[in-house]
Amino acid sequence: MVKLNKVDEQIIVALKEGKELTLQEIAEKTGLPPKKVFRSLRKLFENEMVDTNARKYKLCPDKLNLKAKEDEEELEVPEE
Repeated sequence: MVKLNKVDEQIIVALKEGKELTLQEIAEKTGLPPKKVFRSLRKLFENEMVDTNARKYKLCPDKLNLKAKEDEEELEVPEE
């Protein structure tokens, strides 16, 4: 499982609007430098959390839902 840092999380929040965004648009929405955004997008793309088409990025909902389920399972504490 991939650990997300604050930059990754900010990008995911920006993309959750459902609209495809360019790297520059993501940088403007998050207030992050384009270089940081690019590195994070590459990481998210390699882990199939983000997809790209014609230099526009969008979330891969299937992968994110799976990750959310895994996170929930990790947080469950067995009752004694």
